[in-house]
Amino acid sequence: MGLFAPLIDQLAEQHWAVSRELFSMAEIEALACEAWHGWRNGLFLQAAIGRDAQRQVRSEIRGDFIRWLDEHALTPAQTSYWMKMEQLKEALNQALFVGLRELEAHYAVYPPGAFYRKHLDRFRTDDARLISTSLYLNIDWPEAAGGALRLYPCQDEPQRFVDVLPQAGTLVVFRSDTIYHEVLPATRMRLSLTGWFRRRSLRLQA
Repeated sequence: MGLFAPLIDQLAEQHWAVSRELFSMAEIEALACEAWHGWRNGLFLQAAIGRDAQRQVRSEIRGDFIRWLDEHALTPAQTSYWMKMEQLKEALNQALFVGLRELEAHYAVYPPGAFYRKHLDRFRTDDARLISTSLYLNIDWPEAAGGALRLYPCQDEPQRFVDVLPQAGTLVVFRSDTIYHEVLPATRMRLSLTGWFRRRSLRLQA
């Protein structure tokens, strides 16, 4: 488990964890540069909520723009990220026996003032997503800029929360099925690389 041990221990104990040591600043800068280039060239699409027939754009709920990574056409910057996340996936499987099989991920850009209301990452009709991750790409992000990821670690105490600033190199990992969370508005553009570790899907009734 090695490098991932502190993060996995936190995740096992409280269903969420934060690490600021897994990615170098060179890796973060390469990903941020790529995200900015894609944004300037119109490669991002407005994010939606729901899936299949229920999929719809609802900017009053979610205001980010996304660009999915293609596992079969990764850039050098994406390859570095993907390899490290694959290592994390294997470490999670060995330590927690969670049966993770694959990763899906996308860049996310939140324009100033954009937000994402409180939600879970698991679809009601599909339990494949088990572990959510957010890697932040914002160089020199001041606390006054806002844009925190707000985690609600206890469903029995909805007023209790933990805020994580989206500062460069911060990786947040949490259970997709139990940790409600939201993205707070920021005063500047906010970049992240968001991913989900998936297991074999068991389709559920809506």
